[in-house]
Amino acid sequence: MPEYTALAVLSVVVVLLLERFWFRSGLLRQGRFWLAMVIVYAFHVLVDGWLTKLSAPIVIYDEDQITGVRIPWDIPVEDYLFGFSMIVLTLLLWLRAGRAEDALAAGTGRADTTDDPEARR
Repeated sequence: MPEYTALAVLSVVVVLLLERFWFRSGLLRQGRFWLAMVIVYAFHVLVDGWLTKLSAPIVIYDEDQITGVRIPWDIPVEDYLFGFSMIVLTLLLWLRAGRAEDALAAGTGRADTTDDPEARR
């Protein structure tokens, strides 16, 4: 398996394992997460498609390090895997930071200690 492909697959596996056994946020079971991913990937396709188009590439990949599968507009499939990993890990860390903030707020006796982040706004 090409190196970039192996690392892309590994990144997804690691993030999924982190969610399952450490974060345990339930993020991947939420419909709003998947809706957000559709929106993010719509912009990802536009930007990455422009950066990797074979007719005038700005980003050039070593073809020996990727599978060669490019969809759509010449975007290497590995970019979707790395993008998924980065987005999910960022959201998981954000959720974790929010929970830490809630715990600190609860310890200080502040009134915004609700479990519902939407209710605090």
